Amino acid sequence: MNIYSKSLPALVCLVFLMLVTGNSLAATTGAEKPSLAVLIDIAGKQRMLSQKIAKAYFFHGQGIRRDKTRKQLFDSIKEFDRNYEVIRNSVDNQGVQDMLVYIGMAKDELAALAKQPYSKENAALVLDYSETMLEGSQDIVSRLEEMSKLKKEAIVNLAGRQRMLTQRIAKYYIAYQAGFRDHNTVEQLKKAVKEFEEAHAALRKARQNTPEINKELANVERLWKVVAKFYKDVERGGLPVIVLATTDDIMATMNRITHQYVNILGS
Repeated sequence: MNIYSKSLPALVCLVFLMLVTGNSLAATTGAEKPSLAVLIDIAGKQRMLSQKIAKAYFFHGQGIRRDKTRKQLFDSIKEFDRNYEVIRNSVDNQGVQDMLVYIGMAKDELAALAKQPYSKENAALVLDYSETMLEGSQDIVSRLEEMSKLKKEAIVNLAGRQRMLTQRIAKYYIAYQAGFRDHNTVEQLKKAVKEFEEAHAALRKARQNTPEINKELANVERLWKVVAKFYKDVERGGLPVIVLATTDDIMATMNRITHQYVNILGS
């Protein structure tokens, strides 16, 4: 047997490997970027996570459902980081990229604070960083919406923002109970409650609604009636476990509704 016949099997294997690797690389580099509706959903979810992280920090610091809220805190930080990378790698817009740098500094500071023992001083910083992350994430959502010629993705923004408002309401509710009883805390809470109720009324009338979406929105309404009175009477306080559980249920329902709107736009 000559040298060529001996080397033929190895050569065949090498060619096969190159073809497989090449196809794999082509699939990776040729992968389609998320649609605009999906990106608006992801960026909108960042708004929610910015508030959810701070909310979980406060609930955990106050000793309320410590195992659950600790997991929620660190899971939310990880999810925010993952979404951050998706947006960074998917959106070719200088304004968005500049805003991501701004958000990145705030998220890293907040993540570092989450690992430290709870204190009122740290909690005040968490509130500040969560507001920075929210403001930056909202700016990105607005920029993405501007890229849409038909503006049909606005319904995704509206529904997705409800997720954020549930966590923002719970954040300011528990912050008040934790001793942040200034005028701004009460006003921000009341403003978020008002915005949630107005947006919910608009969603109930949306022409894109399917029977399933209407059913889910009715469920949100039922849950909202349970906790709205606590938000609107924050000075009285009490029942933080009910507030935590019900607010998270509303958020999860709004998340499903938002994804249904995304699917409608993609069909």
